[in-house]
Amino acid sequence: MGFFDKLTGTKRASSGVAPRSAEEVRAALLGVNGPNVPYVVRNGTSSEGADLVAEWRVREPAWRTFFVRTQLSRTLKTRMRLVPANHEVRALDEQWEVTWVGDTPRLARSREYARGQVTTVSRQWKVERGADGRLHRTEVFRFDPAEMKTPLQDAVLGAGWTWRAVVFKL
Repeated sequence: MGFFDKLTGTKRASSGVAPRSAEEVRAALLGVNGPNVPYVVRNGTSSEGADLVAEWRVREPAWRTFFVRTQLSRTLKTRMRLVPANHEVRALDEQWEVTWVGDTPRLARSREYARGQVTTVSRQWKVERGADGRLHRTEVFRFDPAEMKTPLQDAVLGAGWTWRAVVFKL
């Protein structure tokens, strides 16, 4: 792995792994789906401009600030295009965040949109007094894009293909 590969998030298969067909790679990526994963991998639509899409919708636990209930909704979508000629999967991440305020949710601010390679981990903590009287911090929420992207990358690399992270265009 070269410097630019590390910088862009591109991962290459081990040299001893023979590349499989595009149909086998597609099946391996769709095989990442399961009842115990918080995301879905599906065929892409023509409007999405992708062969496959992995999508994760998250609604973080609500919290109260100054007697106002606030909640954050987040969607992470990884669009993937298979390029059989180069034995690579080109992947582009898109993330939307919407903040809702009040008991009857209303949009607090416009959607925030990020495109490229999303790597930001979001966590929410709760601080409480324990039985010993000391303050303890407990994680109540965690959103880590690697929980979705790592299995996808492993499926691609296991098939002998390259995972090419892109920023602008599939």
